[in-house]
Amino acid sequence: MCSFNPVTHVIFDVDGTLIDTETIYTEIYQKMIEKYGKSNLPLEVRQKAMGRSEAESLEIIITELNIPATVEDAMKIKNEMEEEYLKNVTLMPGVKRLVCHLSKNNIPMAMASSSSYKSLELKFRKHQDFKKIFTHLLSGEDPKVKNPKPAPDIFLVCASMFCDKPEPKNCLVFEDSPAGVKAGISACMQVVMVPDCNTKKELTKEATLVLESLNNFKPELFGLPKFCV
Repeated sequence: MCSFNPVTHVIFDVDGTLIDTETIYTEIYQKMIEKYGKSNLPLEVRQKAMGRSEAESLEIIITELNIPATVEDAMKIKNEMEEEYLKNVTLMPGVKRLVCHLSKNNIPMAMASSSSYKSLELKFRKHQDFKKIFTHLLSGEDPKVKNPKPAPDIFLVCASMFCDKPEPKNCLVFEDSPAGVKAGISACMQVVMVPDCNTKKELTKEATLVLESLNNFKPELFGLPKFCV
């Protein structure tokens, strides 16, 4: 069995890790490119854009598909569609059980997302009680986050916002995207990756641990309280 280091604090990515929005964004981006006469959003392009800032994701799609639009134009279309598409966001499998378990055992938890604060507000509008479990929520648009994923900035800033300011090595990150994994590892944190089923295995190699679902996570591997049977 692999050996992992004990942690005291947990940081969760949001999209595709806590909440099931990656399929929604794939649909949003597909509808967006259709407005510019493009019929198909290749899986490779979608995965390349995952985990990045909203502007960077759009820039990747525009560049890769040679779309005649600015990032600002595409952002406007995306924002308009979000109002409709993000009405009924659901939690990912295993999330509620894990988060409630850690909260019950007084493990400090935070969220760090590349999404804008406005977008995050839409995503959690039906999950306000769940959102309150976390000590803080950091968006990649925060001015303290100088560089987006895969740079480590967002996780380092997020860790510094805990009241007891833990060392990075004492933080465990949960991620779904390769860019997010790189960010967490670069921040000198351990990273549990729960990738999309279409993610190539070679893109998961940097993760500390790879799981099919958070239902399979064993907290005791990282020195966290074990689930009660």
